Amino acid sequence: MTITDPDSFLRSLYQVAVDAVSAEKCLPAFLPSPPVNGRTLVIGAGKGAAAMARVVEQHWQGHASELSGLVVTRYGHGAECQYIEVIEAAHPVPDAAGQQAAARILQMVQGLTADDLVLCLISGGGSALLALPAAGITLEQKQQINKALLKSGASISEMNCVRKHLSAIKGGRLGLACGAATVVTLLISDVPGDEAGVIASGPTLPDATSCEQALAILHKYAIAIPDAVQMHLRSDQAETPKPDNPLFASHRHHIIATAQDALEAAAATARAAGVAAYILSDGIEGEARDVGMVHAALARQIADKNQPFSKPCVVLSGGETTVTVRGTGRGGRNAEFLLSLVNSLDGHPGIYALACDTDGIDGSEDNAGAICSPDTAKHAASLGLRPATMLDNNDGYSFFEALGDLIVSGPTLTNVNDFRAILIT
Repeated sequence: MTITDPDSFLRSLYQVAVDAVSAEKCLPAFLPSPPVNGRTLVIGAGKGAAAMARVVEQHWQGHASELSGLVVTRYGHGAECQYIEVIEAAHPVPDAAGQQAAARILQMVQGLTADDLVLCLISGGGSALLALPAAGITLEQKQQINKALLKSGASISEMNCVRKHLSAIKGGRLGLACGAATVVTLLISDVPGDEAGVIASGPTLPDATSCEQALAILHKYAIAIPDAVQMHLRSDQAETPKPDNPLFASHRHHIIATAQDALEAAAATARAAGVAAYILSDGIEGEARDVGMVHAALARQIADKNQPFSKPCVVLSGGETTVTVRGTGRGGRNAEFLLSLVNSLDGHPGIYALACDTDGIDGSEDNAGAICSPDTAKHAASLGLRPATMLDNNDGYSFFEALGDLIVSGPTLTNVNDFRAILIT
């Protein structure tokens, strides 16, 4: 099978992947029945939280007017709801709007009874958006630590371990605050391994990590710890509720969409077009530039030796890479991955690639990611762009912007993290 337009083909795979993990497609089947006598309170946080709330209103088995509550999402990721309030706040570094929304949500769940239902809608990004510092810690101190973690190369599980122990609402504390109410949490997973308690730092789910681990992570990445934070992490108050806490016994949670779902949808679309498709993994982690080099080596092996797969084929992968920021350039982890791939391939014929974040935002820029072809290196050279130099400066955005190869989708209102597709013809 010959793909006559590799660019359009790869873009279509990305769109199919995103559509497969949308709230509209994934959420309705998991909606619980309305309570017989009590009220239903809908709360949530994440880049997909507003879209999830809208789907709840559209598909609620009772009267939508019975619903109330509040969800917080990233600026620009809102969705129109009639009964559930939507607040927008900052991501990836929290702001006062997120802090105020988190405080309101925590207040809303006070005084609930066993007759009541709490429906919690969680998606990636909720850690920064649901920002309520623990007593004695300021928002500015949390912002400082959050910025340092984002630049450090720490994994999402490491970052969220620290966030849980600096929070008055995450790491299961919101779940405990719901008291006797039935709590049902629906999650769109953006974490490798799909561990529910890691997604958005698990506000309604118990936490198996410890303060000692949080401190060890901060020390590992040489992150400055303010005295107030140090004191807090060494106190009993900082410890999160654990899985053996009986108050969680009646709570339920369902992961409704994952990276694997997105990859399988893209693979099925490729195969329907007559192209063999292979999923490497849905949970690849590590430095984006290193992952790019490994993917480039695999693509060359297929292109030159038909190993381990025969061409033509498309190789798919997901997960969440990291970037240790050492330069002053612009660019998220998907741009960094793709720039590393371009640098390693150096115009190798027959290899095309796309790397995008499924939420439509690569890091903090306005693009979802970027796309490249065998002509990318030559085009870059004609403009005086050196991939290796720009990679050293963490400047993937500027590289692909100059080539006109950024992919700007806008917010997708879902998030299962990185999506990578490499077509070898």
